[in-house]
Amino acid sequence: MSGDVLAVAEHRRGSLRDVSYELVTAGRELTDGTGGDLHLAVISGEVDEFADQLDLVGVDAIHTVDYGEEFNHDAYVQAVEALAADLDPDYLLAPNTVNGLDYAPAVAQRLDLPLVTDAVGMSADDGLVVNREMYGSKVETTVELDGDRALVTVRDAEYPPTEEGGDAAIEPFEFTPDEEAIRSTVTGFQEVGGGDVDITEADVLVSIGRGIDEEENLVLIEALADALDATVSSSRPIVDAGWLPKNRQVGQSGKVVTPDVYIAIGISGAVQHVAGMKGAENIVAINTDPSAPIFDIADYGIVDDLFEVVPELIEEFGGEAPDV
Repeated sequence: MSGDVLAVAEHRRGSLRDVSYELVTAGRELTDGTGGDLHLAVISGEVDEFADQLDLVGVDAIHTVDYGEEFNHDAYVQAVEALAADLDPDYLLAPNTVNGLDYAPAVAQRLDLPLVTDAVGMSADDGLVVNREMYGSKVETTVELDGDRALVTVRDAEYPPTEEGGDAAIEPFEFTPDEEAIRSTVTGFQEVGGGDVDITEADVLVSIGRGIDEEENLVLIEALADALDATVSSSRPIVDAGWLPKNRQVGQSGKVVTPDVYIAIGISGAVQHVAGMKGAENIVAINTDPSAPIFDIADYGIVDDLFEVVPELIEEFGGEAPDV
């Protein structure tokens, strides 16, 4: 056993995604147990620029694969397979994202590796142990793997991102794909729900739940978002009611967000919603119910009527509260 770990970074439309920095943390924790090296793979896009950004503490080597601009299933499968054959790592890590779940099963099948998806925790002191959540995050399970090889996809926002600079070796990886096996290509991007807002990129989110009562009261939340230069998001019931589009939904069946500030207004804090926002740097909760689960994870809590609190916040930040 080498004890080495190979993690595959993710980027989209010219930018590294947050999960790439989180994979560094996850990979480093594994190699602390195995005693091996942490390797990162950067495939497609501006690989040299991405490699510089991922030169972080704990990373031993970064391997760049200069092929195409965007994610391509066929190219990623071939590239990761070739990297694994060359580096011979014990464990492969990929993001538990749309892209990661696209190529990871194919790679696992080609390399004859056990595949564990949606990991929220891992350790490798004496064999690989993976923590997963099931039944809407109500139950945590532990998977103990036999053998010394595996491919694991890691849930985003479960590990803190590594930010401190390092001194990794950056090495171009010679990769000649089988062009006849490249049968797909990216032709464009379309946001879910047809919107032009990506809540995963927002620094401040004002999120609403059932407590808003009526769709007409959205104007109050939008006024607060304007005063804070924030983006409006929501829990699932608001989307199911048709008050906001799907691309604004936070949670297990929506998007995972990690803003600097997350203001939860009238949201009880069901586990499905918390799974999508618990990685926020600062969580502010406003709810009339002092027993609401959202207060268990909130950094700041206000037990009061949102229709009393929100207008005061709007005025405090220089806005004008509408009548609702």
